[in-house]
Amino acid sequence: MAHVRSVNVGVAGPDPAGGPRPSGMLKAPTSEAVLLRDPGPKRGGDGSGVVGDFVGDRRHHGGTYQAVYAVAREELDHWAAEVGRDLPDGAFGENLTTVGLDVDDARLGEIWRIGATVRLQVTGPRVPCKTFARAMGEQRWVKRFTERGRTGAYLSVLTPGEVRAGDAIVIEHRPTHGVTVPMSFRAWTTERHTLPDLLAAGGDLSPEFVAKIAEYQAGR
Repeated sequence: MAHVRSVNVGVAGPDPAGGPRPSGMLKAPTSEAVLLRDPGPKRGGDGSGVVGDFVGDRRHHGGTYQAVYAVAREELDHWAAEVGRDLPDGAFGENLTTVGLDVDDARLGEIWRIGATVRLQVTGPRVPCKTFARAMGEQRWVKRFTERGRTGAYLSVLTPGEVRAGDAIVIEHRPTHGVTVPMSFRAWTTERHTLPDLLAAGGDLSPEFVAKIAEYQAGR
């Protein structure tokens, strides 16, 4: 059964990339139940949708459409074999480490129910950054991660509530449009010419993707 293997939170600490602002990139599992809720906008909101989790760079991270970040344990295991060392839950800065769920097969707009009441909606991919690369400490990490293209998924919080390790995950709704998280990642990064193809997702596109497509179509 698909379930949450761990809920991971990060406290304010030094930026692994050496930047001036603190970072919550380094996360660790907690045994406690954790409240998920809509944090509001990137700027002026609460940052993470996971209460107790710190977001340092609120220009690029956090907010309603990046409230929660999920990565499959199976994907961490793939990379552990590639880099030749253990990657604990939270190593990618994810809030939810899952088991038995193909996170990277998710469609934009897909709705997950966790436990009895919490409902999350898939909004898009994680785009790797310098902080992530420095935290991993691997050569050419951004390039390698991008080439693999299985980034895990950002989610918004539709129905708030507490989650904890062991909670079941059920796909409550899967759109028929076929626009997957990896497809949207490639369009955002290496295959910008495919951005208009994402319009097939209709109302399941986040405002950030709508703006990105508009910029592309305007030739910017």
